[in-house]
Amino acid sequence: MSFLKAEWRKLAIANYEVSSEVLQEFVPYGTRLDTWQGKNYVSLVGFMFMNTKVLGVKIPFHINFEEVNLRFYVKREENTVVKRGVVFIKEIVPKPAITWVANTLYKEHYQTMPMKHEWQHLENKLKISYDWQHKNSWYRFAVETENVAKPILTGSDTEFITEHYWGYAQTNSKKTNEYQVTHPRWLAYEVLNYDIKVDFGQLYGEKFAFLNQQKPASVMLAEGSEITVEPKKTIRM
Repeated sequence: MSFLKAEWRKLAIANYEVSSEVLQEFVPYGTRLDTWQGKNYVSLVGFMFMNTKVLGVKIPFHINFEEVNLRFYVKREENTVVKRGVVFIKEIVPKPAITWVANTLYKEHYQTMPMKHEWQHLENKLKISYDWQHKNSWYRFAVETENVAKPILTGSDTEFITEHYWGYAQTNSKKTNEYQVTHPRWLAYEVLNYDIKVDFGQLYGEKFAFLNQQKPASVMLAEGSEITVEPKKTIRM
C-alpha cells in the first residue's frame, strides 16, 4: 500500500541557478547533483495538497492544505537504472501533524506556519497565489498565466524540473532515506507574470540569502495530478 495518496495541484515553480558549492553539503549519501544543461538549480515551489489520504485514510482537517518548499535535484545510479530525485531544504505546511509525520518517519525538513492561497479563474487567464507567515512577515509567491494547460515539451527545462520521481532525505553521512513518487506526465501553463516576496536568508539560512537579489531563471505553473508517495527504504554505506 502507498504511504500517501493525494493530488498535487497548481504547482507554481521558480527556478534559480546556483553553484554546486552552495548545495554540496545538502547532497544525501548515495546521490549526486543532477544538472540541466550543466547548471544546478534550486526551486521555490508552492502548491495545494488535495484529497490527501495516509495509508488509505483521510485524516480530518488534513485533507486539503498548502505547501511551499525549496528543493534541488539529484540522481542515483542503481545497477543500470538512473533514479532522478529531489532533496528538500525545507517544506512549509500549515498542519503540525503533517510536519511531525514527515520529519519523524521520512527525516524531511518540514516546518509549520500560517498559510493561505487564492486561485482566480478569469476569462482568459489564471491568477494563482500562495502566502505564508514567518514570525511577523508574510511572504508570497504568485503567478499569472494563460488559462489553458499544454503538454510539456520534451527536452525543455520544464520537463527537467517536473520529471523527478524520487525523494531523498539524508539521515547522516552514511545513510539516506529513499522513496518513490508516482504521477503521470503533467501539463503546464504559460506564465505571463509573477510576484515573489521572500526573504530566503530568514527562511532557509544565510547560505541562501543571495537569492534575495537574484531573479529566477524561469517560472512555471504545472497543473499537477493525482500522486502517490511510496514507503521509504534506507540506503546505507
